[in-house]
Amino acid sequence: MRAADLDPEELLELDPASGVIRFAGQRALVLDAVAMGLLRKLLVDNFGLTAARTVLTQFGFAHGSHMAESMQAQFKWDSEDDWRNAGTRLHAMEGLFKVESGSRGPLSREGVTLVSSYEAEQHLRHFGLSDDAVCWTISGLSSGYLSRSAGKEVYVLEDRCVGKGDAACHLAGRTREEWGESHADELRFLEPGHLKDALDVSLHRMTETMKSAERKLREHRRALTRVVPDVEKPDGIVAKSPAMRRLVDLAARLAKVDSTVLITGESGSGKERIARLVHDESPRAHGPFIAVNCGAIAETLLESELFGHVRGSFTGATQDRAGLFEAANSGTLLLDEIGDVSPGMQVKLLRALQEREIRRIGENKTRRVDVRVIAATNRNLVDAIEEGGLRKDLYYRLKVIELNVPPLRERREDILPLARVLSPRARCA
Repeated sequence: MRAADLDPEELLELDPASGVIRFAGQRALVLDAVAMGLLRKLLVDNFGLTAARTVLTQFGFAHGSHMAESMQAQFKWDSEDDWRNAGTRLHAMEGLFKVESGSRGPLSREGVTLVSSYEAEQHLRHFGLSDDAVCWTISGLSSGYLSRSAGKEVYVLEDRCVGKGDAACHLAGRTREEWGESHADELRFLEPGHLKDALDVSLHRMTETMKSAERKLREHRRALTRVVPDVEKPDGIVAKSPAMRRLVDLAARLAKVDSTVLITGESGSGKERIARLVHDESPRAHGPFIAVNCGAIAETLLESELFGHVRGSFTGATQDRAGLFEAANSGTLLLDEIGDVSPGMQVKLLRALQEREIRRIGENKTRRVDVRVIAATNRNLVDAIEEGGLRKDLYYRLKVIELNVPPLRERREDILPLARVLSPRARCA
């Protein structure tokens, strides 16, 4: 068997009945590049760049070593070189990159040039240009495969990368001795003990960051107490007046009841703040809180925004898209300016509230959703019903619990505390 004879149609086995996909004799998963990019972002955001690079590099090394062992067992190779060169060809077949025409492989003297690296693409998408090469998993994968097939430790490093502004990615494989001390900083990401050290540093940094944040929060609270000692401020709400205190207390208690809430009040009175308080004090606080201004979106777009659509359902629908009801699953969805929704959309909203299920535009099947809906409006909905602009059944479906936010002119005690909290000096404190 020669590396050039590898055929993707022969390597890929699909068995829809069992739900199993095999590639090169091993069970495989179809995992899109965007998902891997999001994993990278989560690792970097939560553990830092060094720890994320170490995890992805060593994951790639382990995967590459296992793949080389599997390829040795599955095929009878014409030569050791064919077995080694098969690695780069396999990785390209998996969609990780495209090898530039004429490249022989990482162990050749000139190395291998890659174009369309998925890792460089995803790193640029989430972080922008980097100071260093970013194809960490690919470098680890190539290192693992070559080390297993060569029978000695071979480390593939990247000296040019699209992720740092180069025209293409370039990798070369050498032993540790051949690389020398000048590449010691890059080689450490492949050392087994480096993962623990990187995670320890990341944990220490996160602990120090949390301590610093706690200190700043305590200082802010002390400053706020000195400026406005008798103001309650849950979720940024200033509540010194009796009317506002009653509203905040009522909202916090009613939040425990998992029912639809209607929040009324004039524009700018703080309806979204109260909605956020209801969410934060409810059993759904761990889930998402999503707000949408229904009056600011055209009717033709609002249905897609709320319920989602499938590819091809209308002009411009190039891919499936989940709506806000699905995005808010297990959490809370605030429908602001509900009084401006058209009669046609009111019918669809009513069904979604009654049945707790939605249907994407262009799709025949329904989808269950577990969402608490909070509606807000600055209009008098009773007048809207009498004028024929609002369905009565939708009104009563929304008004299971009603919270009315009084305007600032009716709670003058809150004016000075609000001014102090919102002033630049108070924000700096």
